Formats: sequence, C-alpha cells, structure tokens
Amino acid sequence: MDWAANLESVQERIRTACDRAGRAVDSVALLAVAKTHSADAVQTLAACGVRLFGENKVQEAKAKIPLCSSRLRWHLIGHLQTNKVRDAVALFEMIQSVDSLRLAREINQRAEQAAKQMPILLEVNLAGEASKFGYAPDQLRAELRELNALPRLEIHGLMTVPPWSPVPERVRPYFRQLRELRQQCEDQLGAPLPELSMGMTGDFEVAIEEGATLVRIGTALFGQRTSRPASA
Repeated sequence: MDWAANLESVQERIRTACDRAGRAVDSVALLAVAKTHSADAVQTLAACGVRLFGENKVQEAKAKIPLCSSRLRWHLIGHLQTNKVRDAVALFEMIQSVDSLRLAREINQRAEQAAKQMPILLEVNLAGEASKFGYAPDQLRAELRELNALPRLEIHGLMTVPPWSPVPERVRPYFRQLRELRQQCEDQLGAPLPELSMGMTGDFEVAIEEGATLVRIGTALFGQRTSRPASA
C-alpha cells in the first residue's frame, strides 16, 4: 500500500473542499481512524506526517498507544462505557463521544482524581437512530448548562455520525443541523464552541463545506476493512 499517496489524496480532497467553501485549509484537522489497524500501520502513517489519531475502543487503544510514538495525539471517537472512563481519561487528549450527563459526571470525577482538565465533544444523534449513541438535540440543550458547570470538563464543540448513505449529498442536512445546533449552544452558553467533528471517508468534503473542523478518516488512509465501519 502506498501510504504517502493515500495521505496526499486525502489532503488534496480537503484542500479542494476548503477552496469551494472559501475556507483556509488549516481550519480543518485530519484525524486518522486507527480502529482495527495495527500499531505498525499507525507508525507508518505517522512517518508520512499524520499526528492525530482516533480510536473507537478503550481496550484497543490501551494495547496500541504504548507501542506508538509518544508524539502522536489520540482522541476517543467511539462509545464510552462508564467503567472505562478512568483509562480513557489517562489515554486520550480528547473524548469526542460524550453522550449523557451521567457519563460527563463520571469523566469529571476521574479527571478530578487525575488532576487533569479533559477536553470533550458532545455527541449528537441527529437522526434519532436506535443503533447509534448520542444526545437528541432537545436533550442536549436542556442539559448543556449542567454539562458546562462540570469544572474538569472543557466543552470544545459537537460531534455526529450521520446515517450512512452512498450519496454524500444526502447527509448534508445532518452536517448543516449540527452547525446550526452548535450556534444555538454557543448562544445559550455565551461562549464559543470551536470544534465540529463530522465527516468520514465517503462524505467529508460535504462536511467541510458545512463547517467541519475535524474530519475522521479511516478507509481512505488505511484501506478497506472487511466490513463497513460506523465511525470512519
């Protein structure tokens, strides 16, 4: 596999999408989704210049991250169970998948014990899919002030995984909704929420056009998996 060519292709797609949207290319961060891929694969991609990686499962990250360069940065992008929070707080620089006040309180408690501030994103399930985690927009707005009051958490923005479609334009409305919800949350808090984590291999250009600041790319960088992933 030509890792450098894969990366250059993704970077060119990001540049082109930013040009269409009238955005600076450095306003979009590339997060490489390492789910199911080996530490060697991560290191190979890192040698091409990638520094930000995402993992879906704490246990996989716990085994993989120590085998990789300490210069790499890691985000948790998959569902987090409360019994894995302590490890998640230790392993990741950001948790993108905070989907309940109960989970947020547990993260806050574990971050307090670790004397650490924990950057988070709030995951939103815009389509109300039963198979996916995330806040309903109304519930998020209702709990936002309580979430923001947790002293060890830093809310940096929102994240979503829209319904899968082979046609990127069909998911544009979900990206737009997340951007609009972010604005509502900023108005409610009176503070900026700079990050929008949305867009994957098949639809990240559309996500960038709608305001994504973090795109989560797996297949276009690492190659095909045996089954279609939920978060890459």
